Amino acid sequence: MRAAGRSVRARLRDRIAASDPGLLRLTAGLRTVGAIALTLAVLALLGADVHLLVAGAMAAMVATFAIREKQLGAQAVTLALGLPVALVSVTLGAVLNARMYVGDVFFVVLIFCAVYGRRFGDRGTALGLIGFQVYFLSLFVGAEVSALPRLCGAIAVAFCSSALLRFAVVPATPTGVLLRLRLAFRARLAQLVSAQLDLLDAAPDEMDKALEAVREGTARLHETAMMIQAQLEDGTPDESAARLVQRRIADAEIAAERLGLLLLTSRSAERADTLTLHLPGAPAPSVGQPAVPDETTATLRRDLQALRALVLRAGSGDSGTALAHVRNRLLGYRDEENLPPAPAAVQDVFRGIGEAARSVLGLRIALDGPQDESDDTPATARSREELDAEDAAIDGGEESAEEQETGLRRPTTRAAVQVAVGSTLAIAGGELLSTQRWYWAVLTCWIVFLNTASTGEILVKGYRRLLGTVFGVVAGIILAGLVGQHTWTAFALVLVLIFAMFYVAPLSYTLMSFFVTAMLGLLYTLLHTYSLDVLLLRVEETALGAACGVIAAALVLPVRTDRRTNELLGTVLDRLAEVTEAAVGQLSGGAADELLDKARDLDQALADLRAATQPLTHPVTPLRARRHTARYVVALLETCAYHARTLAATAELLPTHPSIAADPRLRGAAGRTVRNIETIAARVADEHAAARVETGPSIASLLGSDAGTPRYGRITDRVLRHLERLDEAVVGLARPLGVPVAEPRA
Repeated sequence: MRAAGRSVRARLRDRIAASDPGLLRLTAGLRTVGAIALTLAVLALLGADVHLLVAGAMAAMVATFAIREKQLGAQAVTLALGLPVALVSVTLGAVLNARMYVGDVFFVVLIFCAVYGRRFGDRGTALGLIGFQVYFLSLFVGAEVSALPRLCGAIAVAFCSSALLRFAVVPATPTGVLLRLRLAFRARLAQLVSAQLDLLDAAPDEMDKALEAVREGTARLHETAMMIQAQLEDGTPDESAARLVQRRIADAEIAAERLGLLLLTSRSAERADTLTLHLPGAPAPSVGQPAVPDETTATLRRDLQALRALVLRAGSGDSGTALAHVRNRLLGYRDEENLPPAPAAVQDVFRGIGEAARSVLGLRIALDGPQDESDDTPATARSREELDAEDAAIDGGEESAEEQETGLRRPTTRAAVQVAVGSTLAIAGGELLSTQRWYWAVLTCWIVFLNTASTGEILVKGYRRLLGTVFGVVAGIILAGLVGQHTWTAFALVLVLIFAMFYVAPLSYTLMSFFVTAMLGLLYTLLHTYSLDVLLLRVEETALGAACGVIAAALVLPVRTDRRTNELLGTVLDRLAEVTEAAVGQLSGGAADELLDKARDLDQALADLRAATQPLTHPVTPLRARRHTARYVVALLETCAYHARTLAATAELLPTHPSIAADPRLRGAAGRTVRNIETIAARVADEHAAARVETGPSIASLLGSDAGTPRYGRITDRVLRHLERLDEAVVGLARPLGVPVAEPRA
């Protein structure tokens, strides 16, 4: 019974870790709700009225979510600076509340300063957010000068409560966050292996569904790897340790993605296209069952289940003989003589399982330290020796500084001017709708500019906020009717809605807006200002604020979505060319480079592009052809990034891996691919560029590759396959991007 209980708890832990990597959303929700609850408890004991309770709750929420630094010391400094900023802001709000024009002008100036403050990093962003939100708080509760001492006291209590929850009750250190992200990576890796197992067993009519699950699992694993990358600098003791974890995470991610592609190929009538794993909605290739003995299929299924168990138990401290036996068997597939009799495509899957098991072993050593080696087989010992040699070669590198834009070209300055203009329009229009609650329009205008960089992104965010607000009004009406005048019941529901708001915020902005609006309905009830007209006015003000934001973004220093995506596309292509050229150079015998850093820079640039194309790929966009083109281009770039990342990881093995030797011919063979990437980048930057994409013989033929060479017998053959797929994907980019393709030379 106890073992069963531990198993259930372990499965529940893994499920939670996979759904919320690092428990970041859970931690944010608990910390915010705890700070609000503590503030309400203290203020209630002090006999505060409902207005002060609402003000304290809102201040606690702001003081908690505004701070984004990773180190606790930096968080403490920002929180300490935030309290006087909040007190000054609420004081000015109370003083200027009765002076309409002066107050409006100050509000616009405050908004400009708050947005401009983002250029000073997380601290500037936090202080600007606190200043704006607390000024808004003063308008919401109708702050008066006579009530300022009590209101300032409530805000001080809120900040103290936030500090207590942040530093004592629900602390989040970089080391702790990184540890939880590592657990999430393992859980998501196990989920991906489960999806691959389902792909193996899927019937022909279920292949599309199974492939979509593998596609989603691959994307979620990559997302977690990127989150770990962002925490490595602060969450590890030194740069060598950070690079070791980075290397092992990259190995595991690449091995898992390769295994999925090999499985798909083994189920297909022909070799599967890598693009199929990256293009959402792409149909599964036609299924052709190879003549595989039933016992071989059963062995393959058993080994995938064993790989999943190995992943899940890698961080449990279990070092028993059963786990060692499973590990040794899977690692044995890296040797040709241990492969079962089967078609070449199926044998490749077994090899892929062996490589995945090796990556899990490396991940365990990097994260958990040295392991018991008493049960090692020769294959396992060889894998350990390779990993040890790689670890010894890992060293830190220096990062190059990027050029910064200045003046109105600087994003923070441009956004500050845009939001100031938009807020001026929102104030003017909002006061025409209501002289009492015009600030809702300003709040919406402010919010649609947060974390957006183009007119299209602002339009999509405004649409999502309006949609969430409309449904939130309906929920607010229902909840207000159920709660009535029961103050503490209403506050309890407010806490539930706030937790839900923070938990879903990274997943759905529409849902977050829904919970915010429903919560406001309860707050209006507590302030005895609730009515159906008030909530409908909220919808009108939200629509007005979103419209003002879009107008300001479109007319004042506009950044069109096309321009933004082209800039980011050019950055992705530049990073892709850098990674490819550096990896091929090292594989050709050139000097070592910081390849994994370059590969992660490519991944980050691609993530930025993916986010910027949301206005083009949104379901409501009327330009269907453009939507499909954007999705196809991003999927092709993800395919290119996968191959480039794999080449980089292989190149970094070159100095230490006994089975990898430099091949000078690779540099010349891959030169065409690099030139094609640079040609496409030049065409994206200047549509009048006349260069053409080159085509010609396959890269393998350029090297005179022997078709009889074992498929995985030489690492060079694997490098050639990735170079060929990368070359094909780069040429494939030319058509949707309008780049002419030169005819092959005769």
